[in-house]
Amino acid sequence: MPFYSASGQLRITEIFYSLQGETSRVGLPTVFVRLTGCPMRCTYCDTAYAFSGGHNMTLTEILTEVARYPTRYVTVTGGEPMAQKDCLPLLRALCDKGYEVSLETGGALDVSGVDARVMKVLDIKTPASGEVEKNLWSNLATLHEQDEIKFVLCDEADYLWAKQVLRERDLAGKCGVLFSPAQGQLSPTTLAEWILRDNLPVRLQVQLHKLLWGNQPGK
Repeated sequence: MPFYSASGQLRITEIFYSLQGETSRVGLPTVFVRLTGCPMRCTYCDTAYAFSGGHNMTLTEILTEVARYPTRYVTVTGGEPMAQKDCLPLLRALCDKGYEVSLETGGALDVSGVDARVMKVLDIKTPASGEVEKNLWSNLATLHEQDEIKFVLCDEADYLWAKQVLRERDLAGKCGVLFSPAQGQLSPTTLAEWILRDNLPVRLQVQLHKLLWGNQPGK
């Protein structure tokens, strides 16, 4: 169910400046706009604090806060940002301001309306996430070369499932694909060895921000 803020506003958990810890933009100074609310409850979720709370901000207020920081990279994340109806105008406004914008979305909600200038990072939920039935497979048809698909893997069964999806749906032919180990559940070294063994056309992703700052909110 969509998470609604007051009319004409978005519910914001936090806006902060850090290094991008994931995707092909890893390491780049980035402003993160974290929207409140999420319809999913993944077993490995590390942002449960964004499920509720937050505060309402107008689009103008959000743009003003983002402009306080010197970078041109902005990531809109959550929670699940697409659960708020005014996420689309926010993405469009950020692009209009000249930012390079990425959207981190769980893949259960329709992303066909996202501005084509936005880099979509689409998470495909694996069996161990507990939310595999919520994958909206029609979203794959909306992806462009600039976009990326992410799998968070908890165990070997997840890996084998993701490998099958990768091949059956020709995901690497659509855009970049990221395989990421769930923190504390799957060793990055083990995942690296599986990828090399099977010669998969994917990028191993280890969350840089957690290596630098642990699980601190706002990092």
